[in-house]
Amino acid sequence: MPTIARFYGIIIRMYFLPKEHNPPHIHVIYGEETFSISIKELKIIDGELNPTARVLSMVKEWILLHQDELLKMWETQDLHEVEPLK
Repeated sequence: MPTIARFYGIIIRMYFLPKEHNPPHIHVIYGEETFSISIKELKIIDGELNPTARVLSMVKEWILLHQDELLKMWETQDLHEVEPLK
């Protein structure tokens, strides 16, 4: 699963396998926590995250900054690194 961004201890990945499914989403790893979040709706679709973690708001902010690029990557499967949140 290719890593497309890293920032503040957060790892963002996207991958394509025959079993991968819509909606377009990314996989997020933060310490021991992992979750998938939809790129369009910004909703967690799999996994869990500590509700007090600021990670979700940072991931959503990052997605919004790169939403068009992420959706294009999902459609074309042309994965590349994306600028991290600063």
